[in-house]
Amino acid sequence: MSWLHLLKANFRKEYIELKRYLPNTMAMIFTFYFIFLGMFAGIQVIGDPSVQDVNTQYAIVNYIVWFLAMVVMQDIGWQVTNESMRGTLEQLSMSPMGLWRIMTARLVATTSINLIIVVVLLYISMLTAGQWLNIDVIAIAPILILTLISMFGVGFMIAGISIILKQVQSFLQILQFILAGLTFVPLSVAPFLAYLPFVKGVDLIRYVMIDGATLSQIGVGNFLILAFNAIFYFILGLVCFLYCERVAMHKGLLAHY
Repeated sequence: MSWLHLLKANFRKEYIELKRYLPNTMAMIFTFYFIFLGMFAGIQVIGDPSVQDVNTQYAIVNYIVWFLAMVVMQDIGWQVTNESMRGTLEQLSMSPMGLWRIMTARLVATTSINLIIVVVLLYISMLTAGQWLNIDVIAIAPILILTLISMFGVGFMIAGISIILKQVQSFLQILQFILAGLTFVPLSVAPFLAYLPFVKGVDLIRYVMIDGATLSQIGVGNFLILAFNAIFYFILGLVCFLYCERVAMHKGLLAHY
């Protein structure tokens, strides 16, 4: 029941902030839409006409997943930094639920709300490009859930670093380009990337949405890799976060920015 109340409170918090700062929310959506327009225009102007449709489909999937990855992995770092600046981080750490549970609830709330934005961007992009992808929810859902869990792990690592270092904005900006590279590079070019947090999931999502693969065609082996990545990176991220939190408490960093 306590988890339910925590999730409810964080869903309400995230919704109120998005609604109260609606111009900022709309600006974020338009920014990413304009990024897609730039990619789409580049494909149409200088791309090979014989593979324009395929390249456009790849661009749609890659930039949508890139947006989701940035929201999931970076947001918790910004959350920690903002709480530190407001002077409320120590109060959260003294909650009976514990800081890591609160941040987990915020991750779930932020991701769930932003998934709605992702879906809107996806359909607007498909409408703009005239390319309609295979939206097989039954096949995409388990892939997306396991991929998100591994992203949560990376988010916890970033949050742990943010607790100690406080100012990580420049690092988060650099991370945007790293995430873009990992999202846009196909596994056929670099197969070893399959064991990084979310690359395998992106590849399988492309397989479903572009090639029309079904759940049975994906295979058990691919899901085992996804499950391993999800469990490994989530545990690693949580351990890293708890360790950084302990260091911050020992050095008295939670109460000061």
